[in-house]
Amino acid sequence: MTSSQHDRTSSQHDRLASASLSIDPICRVEFGPGRIDRLPELIATTGHTRAFLVTDRGLRAAGVVDRVLKTLDSAGVEYAVHDEVAPNPSTHNVDAGAARARTFGPAVVVALGGGSVLDAAKGISLLVGNPDAVAADADHLWEAADGLPLIAVPTTAGTGAETNGFGVIEDAEACRKVYIGHPSVKPRIALLDPELTLGLPAPATAATGIDALVHGIESLASRGANPFSVAYATQAVGMVARALPVAHRDGTDLEARAELMMGAHLAGQALTLSGLGLVHGIGHAITAHTGTPHGVALAAVLEEVMEFSAPAAQGAYERVARAMRVGPPADGDWAGAAVSAVRELSGALDVKRPLRDLGADRSLLPAIAAGAIADAVTKNAPRLPQASEVLEILTRTYEPR
Repeated sequence: MTSSQHDRTSSQHDRLASASLSIDPICRVEFGPGRIDRLPELIATTGHTRAFLVTDRGLRAAGVVDRVLKTLDSAGVEYAVHDEVAPNPSTHNVDAGAARARTFGPAVVVALGGGSVLDAAKGISLLVGNPDAVAADADHLWEAADGLPLIAVPTTAGTGAETNGFGVIEDAEACRKVYIGHPSVKPRIALLDPELTLGLPAPATAATGIDALVHGIESLASRGANPFSVAYATQAVGMVARALPVAHRDGTDLEARAELMMGAHLAGQALTLSGLGLVHGIGHAITAHTGTPHGVALAAVLEEVMEFSAPAAQGAYERVARAMRVGPPADGDWAGAAVSAVRELSGALDVKRPLRDLGADRSLLPAIAAGAIADAVTKNAPRLPQASEVLEILTRTYEPR
């Protein structure tokens, strides 16, 4: 090898080394209508014969919980039910669930619900494995002892929480969102049964679907994007953009529900590999200060953050536009085309609201901006903002236009 060849090889090695990555396989996925009937045999694969079911009162009232319990009863699976998860679960909410799970004893945790339930269940599982811990210790639990094994059964198509080992919960005292998690509470099994989403009302379908769309968009634009996450995210954006309007118009369309659920799952896989960005950073802060549902908070600022990020995300937004089946723009502005496509979809879903209507008093905007800057996901944004720039975005979205 000549000196020049050696130098070239060395340079190539350095470039490839900087792009190297490790991918941890996500989990076992069971997808399809009626798949919930396989839950007892899936529980057995975890080495447990008992189940601690974490869910919420809404699903209990809708009859979804009873359907699952009937399946467990028919198989003779012993279980306990904790249906007290709040829409935006707090550290106290998770502590209460963990106390009940500790009393019940060794079991697999079955999380049945939307993102809030899945996130709370991860915290409950982790705290059971660490008897002296409380949810407010979230920042220090990443190196803790293992939690109970977890099976995730999402009943919405949006959060992708079944793909990762962390949950986002609210620390009410600190008025901030915290990340509670551990490798051991990444679900062993994701049971994706689109029939469980058939009763989801149109507003909830829109909000959770927008969450999935944002996961795809931000994964494509994230500083942590890689070929795996780009593949997942591109497919997810296309599937969600196609299926979401159909599922929103006709909640009984099982094919649309199935495509939306798979798209949301792929978006979850993408974000787990790449990280998210500023839309989620702001969205978390809005929810922490106003209690706004997560997807609605994201929709409030999505297009504005995309416009802010566009100078650093041209390639990513071209992928977004193409996945949403936007033709080549006459002016060559693919980022603008992506923003327009997202705005059109959001409008069709009637999900975007000005911050004023979400209970965000103008005096809260600086605190929301500061919370967004402090949020860990914001560091993945393609264009890193200053607090003043986030405040400008919030001001633009405050009043109706």
